[in-house]
Amino acid sequence: MTTVSVDSGADQGRKAPGRPRDARAAEAILDAVTTLLGEGQSADSLSIEAVAAKAGVGKATIYRRWANKEALLIDAVARMKGPLPVPAGESVRDDLIMLVSHGRNRRMERYGKVTACLMPEMVRSPEMHAVYQAAIEPRREVMRQVLRRGIETGELRADLDIELTLLMISGPTVAQNMLHWNPRVPIEGYAEALVDAILRGAAAVSEPSAPGAP
Repeated sequence: MTTVSVDSGADQGRKAPGRPRDARAAEAILDAVTTLLGEGQSADSLSIEAVAAKAGVGKATIYRRWANKEALLIDAVARMKGPLPVPAGESVRDDLIMLVSHGRNRRMERYGKVTACLMPEMVRSPEMHAVYQAAIEPRREVMRQVLRRGIETGELRADLDIELTLLMISGPTVAQNMLHWNPRVPIEGYAEALVDAILRGAAAVSEPSAPGAP
């Protein structure tokens, strides 16, 4: 596999716009990728030929949209996660609950097996790790923006470690989605309970009033 730059994002390897493309063919191609991965096909051994055969298209149809397999994998992983969520921007707590809930929807239940199949390859292969990072980085940035806004509005501590907080929010959700790591944690109210637990350490602390102050 060719090394993929994380900074390139989901546009890595895409060719410049040309003639109109058949949207249904693109959907069939991405479906074929996730189906093959879900059936146990490794990302390394996944071939454009196999994807084309599964999708019922020619290889040329794939290469008109994606310049290489890495670009195709990035889009397939990004598609599994659905459109980027858009926070309302009124409350850090509400926005974080929405983002966590978005990561535990039926779409993620459907594709959890595919992601689980990719995990060993992400550990073993720097290229596959870069593919996954490029696909999920835009989602992390959405959550970063929520946390940065919370610091600016005084809802969150000024010294909050944003990257560590991202990990604390996302890590448990990934573990529960893919591994059902702790079955004693109820699904109902999960997002609210997780966010509230994080905010107990991340929320700004009000200064105590001086004695005799109104």
